[in-house]
Amino acid sequence: MKYFLASFLLMTVCFLEAQSFERNTVVYEDTLGMDLYTPKDVAAPRPLLIYVHGGGFSGGKRDESGHLAFCERYASKGWVTATISYHLTMKGKSFSCDQPVQNKISTIFEAARNIHQAVAYLIDRKEELGIDASRVVIIGSSAGAEAAIHATYWKETMAGILPSNFKYGGVISMAGALLDARWITKENAIPTAFFHGTCDNLVPYANAPHHYCDADQTGFMMLSGSYTLAERLRSLDQQYYLMTDCGGGHEWAGKPIQDGYISMIDDFLENDVLDGRHRQTHIIYHEGKRSCDSGLSFCSE
Repeated sequence: MKYFLASFLLMTVCFLEAQSFERNTVVYEDTLGMDLYTPKDVAAPRPLLIYVHGGGFSGGKRDESGHLAFCERYASKGWVTATISYHLTMKGKSFSCDQPVQNKISTIFEAARNIHQAVAYLIDRKEELGIDASRVVIIGSSAGAEAAIHATYWKETMAGILPSNFKYGGVISMAGALLDARWITKENAIPTAFFHGTCDNLVPYANAPHHYCDADQTGFMMLSGSYTLAERLRSLDQQYYLMTDCGGGHEWAGKPIQDGYISMIDDFLENDVLDGRHRQTHIIYHEGKRSCDSGLSFCSE
């Protein structure tokens, strides 16, 4: 028994010593919180990575185990990381074809502003936390991806929160989309990574209505999905990283942070964001089993 207890205590001490980061939970705005991970013994200034959960703007939690594990992974690599909450303005409501389009737009706008507020909170403490404010990256899943990509490219969302000349260091969209691809310009383009399935029936892969609503429905809202946004960046000779799963669906809102796929995020962060490599990357998977008429030649090869 004494041997077992001594072994247990030794393993506990070794585990605690192996932790290369410190975790704290803080409130950054109103009642909105974040779980913040700060690396230990890593020279400052350090890049910042913000995770924004999905859930249709009505649910989801910042502190789900997968989100925490994601933050721990990159904190151990020297990033300051945080998984944040945002206002769930659609809680108890539909975010589909029966929701008036203006309510949908207002919801996305509010969530994007919450992201900026979280970033502003952290940048205000950049000396204490050792943050490099020029290398702030947002990653979002589904609704969180829509919020992240709008925070990046819808300039009005930033007003009164961050300086007018503030620019993110990168953005990762997992099954997200933007209201208008023309909001991306040569001047505001940043390293952008997209993960998406061509047969996503909620958030379109290319240009299509949100949830594929009919034109006569109150929730009809056109969106520019990952392929359209990558093409926009290509036309502007700006860098992008697009992962397409031919026949894949909305599961790509969570797949990229799982084992077997997260190396693609590593690649993007290390080479495109930190090393500043200018490249236009398109990786094509054929894992999906769904059938849809994408009209994309590379999916029929």
